[in-house]
Amino acid sequence: MNQQISSLALLRLAPLTLALVLAGCATSPALDLSSVPAAPSAFRAPTASAAVATQAPEAKAQGTWWKVFADPVLDQLVDQAGRNNNTVQVAAARLAQARAIARSTDADRSLQLGLGGGVVRQTDPNARNQPRTVVSAGANLSYEIDLFGKLSGASDAASLDAASREALLRSTRLLVQADVAQTYLSLRALDAERALVRDTLQAYRNTLRLTEVRFREGDIAELDVARVRTEVASTETEALALDRRRAQTEHALAVLVGEQPSSFQLSPAAWASALPLIPAGVPSTVLERRPDIAAAQNSLQAAQARVGVAKAAWFPSFSLTASGGWAAPEIQDLFKMSTRVWGVAALLSLPLLDGGRREAGVQNANAELDIAMANYREQILVAFRDVEDQLSTLKLLDEQSDAQSRSVAASSRATVLSDSRYRNGLVSQLELLDAQRNELRNRRQALQVRAAQYLATVGLIRALGGGWA
Repeated sequence: MNQQISSLALLRLAPLTLALVLAGCATSPALDLSSVPAAPSAFRAPTASAAVATQAPEAKAQGTWWKVFADPVLDQLVDQAGRNNNTVQVAAARLAQARAIARSTDADRSLQLGLGGGVVRQTDPNARNQPRTVVSAGANLSYEIDLFGKLSGASDAASLDAASREALLRSTRLLVQADVAQTYLSLRALDAERALVRDTLQAYRNTLRLTEVRFREGDIAELDVARVRTEVASTETEALALDRRRAQTEHALAVLVGEQPSSFQLSPAAWASALPLIPAGVPSTVLERRPDIAAAQNSLQAAQARVGVAKAAWFPSFSLTASGGWAAPEIQDLFKMSTRVWGVAALLSLPLLDGGRREAGVQNANAELDIAMANYREQILVAFRDVEDQLSTLKLLDEQSDAQSRSVAASSRATVLSDSRYRNGLVSQLELLDAQRNELRNRRQALQVRAAQYLATVGLIRALGGGWA
């Protein structure tokens, strides 16, 4: 007797046991993270030394990292770009789209209720196929039991897609902020270089006037005048080339902040931005805040969830439906008690032959998971490369700045000595012009190295995810 009861209990539990076994088969596969690059304890290249950088207030402020440059104009431009930049707006719209898809996907797990009504003219077999009219009105109720996790898996995947889009929006904002900062700093560097070249041009013009006077008085040959005129024309060409570069840079900045290039204008000003010091020994764990890595991780998890959804397509679908309302031959009788109709059903659906569609769906989901894993590994490697690139660039620029400073000092001293010797008639004007030309070249190179330090600092902050605290 007890054996019969046990057998009966096992028979009753068999469907539940089978459902649990099938549900276990439909779960998403575990991620193999052994191939993901491990984070080093610290970066290889040291950061810039304090000899070429100044610690700015709020240097650790994440989210408003551009304030470390202590430049109100830059603050205004970044704020304007955050509101008007078209790339940011596209990323925000894609996030809204992903969230709407997530809500739509999650709605499949909810109770579905609808109202309906109609008028049908048809023949009645019970009345010798005489035509009759049936007026109906009612409600339909349906609910799919998510026994194997197909609906919940699809909802989780859509939510992870939305999270990935949110991270991509943060990444886009960071990229635009960095582009604005680098473009603005390049503009200020061009202003400084233009001022230097134009000051030199004015000095050459003054020299030309004196040289022409001396030539008319017969003190020097025409060759000296021709040499100075050549130097004036050459420097004018360089000044115009810098004007062209500044105009193009200003137009690029206008697009970044969402304005018409023809109406946007940023007047030349002194380059007074602070150069922040990023302290040495920044841990590699700061890369966890990089939004592009977070986006890749969410995409990986979404692909993992979709593998489970694809596997769940092999298993039955269970739905409960109910309907209720009224049906009558005349509209005035529609809502009488005698015309009420209702129905309740439990539906099971299990496709048997689909030409390999479900197997192809599982294979496609696994391939998407492999792609997402490769993208995740690549994004991590790119992140480490970005940081190491900028760190090594700052280190070498530090050394280059020291060497360039010595070069500027030496060329400036050479110009002073050549001018003294020329005035005393010991050397020709050619030697003086050559010394002045070398000094101008070295001073311009020093400005370019300084600009590269600013741009590399912005690049490093972006590579670290917008901060280093």
